[in-house]
Amino acid sequence: MPARAVELGFGAYNSVYRIELVGWDDGPVVLRVAPEDACQFGSERWLMRNEYASVPWLAGIAALMPRVLAVDWSHDVVDRDWMIQSCLPGVPAPEHLGRYPRAGRTTFFRQLGAIARTVHDVRGPYFGRVDGPAHASWSEVVIGSFTRIADDLQRAGLDAADVRQAAALAERGRATLDEVQEPRLLTGDLWTVNCLLDADAPEPLISGVLDFDRTEFGDPAADWTIQMAQAKDDERVAFWQSYGELDRSPAATWRAAIYEARHLAAIRLERHRLAKPTAVRESYTAMAKVLADLT
Repeated sequence: MPARAVELGFGAYNSVYRIELVGWDDGPVVLRVAPEDACQFGSERWLMRNEYASVPWLAGIAALMPRVLAVDWSHDVVDRDWMIQSCLPGVPAPEHLGRYPRAGRTTFFRQLGAIARTVHDVRGPYFGRVDGPAHASWSEVVIGSFTRIADDLQRAGLDAADVRQAAALAERGRATLDEVQEPRLLTGDLWTVNCLLDADAPEPLISGVLDFDRTEFGDPAADWTIQMAQAKDDERVAFWQSYGELDRSPAATWRAAIYEARHLAAIRLERHRLAKPTAVRESYTAMAKVLADLT
């Protein structure tokens, strides 16, 4: 029986609660509740189920992840998917990282690079979301994701013409996308917002990583983590010291631009869902620049 429940405000997709249980000696647990099925976009459908399917593949970083204690997709208890996980110690990195001097934050990004490298070294059996459907080629995944996001944007009443243009460019460059022959595990959404830090450590020490509901098998260069690590030449450059160097060939550079367009499309949909119209408008400007570079 719950003794106390507190909503945690860091979930951008699921509703998240910290719950203390009567008669439970292992500390508080975390309850994550997905949106109602009818409210989910097609490109974001059943993300919690994808995360659950990803757990065995993330064994290399299991010590940093919460344990899954229970899941339910039946909708018999409530009309939504839900998951109960152990509650990890630590404080959210967005709250705590700024307390360290910039020079000291390189420790954090070096750890994050090592975590990403561990995940990206996992070889998958197919391309696409971990819970499927399985695809034989990486181009199918990339082009399909553009199409699904464009359809979601259109149903939401937003202009999706630029996303469809990006899909057409990806189709035209299908052979370049399919130079990626070996599917690797992508974190999907790993960055500072999904990390916990040891509150008492003298330097930023990652004590936990969360929310792997957007994992997929594909090109590691397409991961959100890689996108964010490249975004600024600040203390995050330490990421590459543990992760390693990226492929800078012309083909890889072209793919990176396609991946940036895919991220911008997904961000637009998320910002719309979170009712952030300014960010939605900014996504159109950013997408126009990427598409201009691609054409």
